[in-house]
Amino acid sequence: MSDNKQQNQINQPVSEDWDSRDEPNVKERNLTANPGDRIADEPQSVEEKAEQVAVDDVPDITGDKITVPTYFVVDEPNGEKKALHHVKDAEEISDVIREARVDENGNRVWW
Repeated sequence: MSDNKQQNQINQPVSEDWDSRDEPNVKERNLTANPGDRIADEPQSVEEKAEQVAVDDVPDITGDKITVPTYFVVDEPNGEKKALHHVKDAEEISDVIREARVDENGNRVWW
């Protein structure tokens, strides 16, 4: 019976472990599925961040074409604008959305 187990054993190729490779610069690798997911190394203004698109005109699960901004710009309580990255700051974006309220006229009011 042990000979039969050895004959039925499946040997699959194993991917190389990226972390064990000797690489001069890890930033050279594309670590994201979408180029728009990457955060720029150089500082950018809120306006520059607001113009970036992570996914453009791609069908979602329903088939509707969607555009996903790389950054969501929100108003801070002090009146300043803040750019939240759609991946890195996803939890904070969710918190902002939860704070949204609708008034008696159906207009969204932010707290």
